[in-house]
Amino acid sequence: MTPNAIAALHAAAFPHEPWSAADFAAFLQDPTTLLVTHSHGFALLRIVLDEAEILTFAVDPAAQGQGHGGVILANALRQANAGGAARVFLEVAADNAPARALYARAGFVQTGLRKGYYAQSAAAPVDALLLERALS
Repeated sequence: MTPNAIAALHAAAFPHEPWSAADFAAFLQDPTTLLVTHSHGFALLRIVLDEAEILTFAVDPAAQGQGHGGVILANALRQANAGGAARVFLEVAADNAPARALYARAGFVQTGLRKGYYAQSAAAPVDALLLERALS
């Protein structure tokens, strides 16, 4: 996937806070970045020493609810582990029930909370849940 294609998919999945093609191009230049692609989405992670962070994760809205997210996440976790990560963490909006369910099915547990972290336009700020799981 090119940075432009990644940015377009991200904008479709996150219309209030899309990242630009330049943002993705910069991430992809970083050797600690791992991009896991799928025909209907992607996961972007950063691996530093034995930790991986899911920076962003998107599934095409037209293909959501069909199991693609689970496939992408499983591949991302496998590749992060192969890249030396022993654990992975992420932030998810508290009001994003489908993503929270996906992460719970994958064994993530909440380890923290950032109050009002996501300031979405024309809406009240949304808390970020900090989630984590071991890889092995």
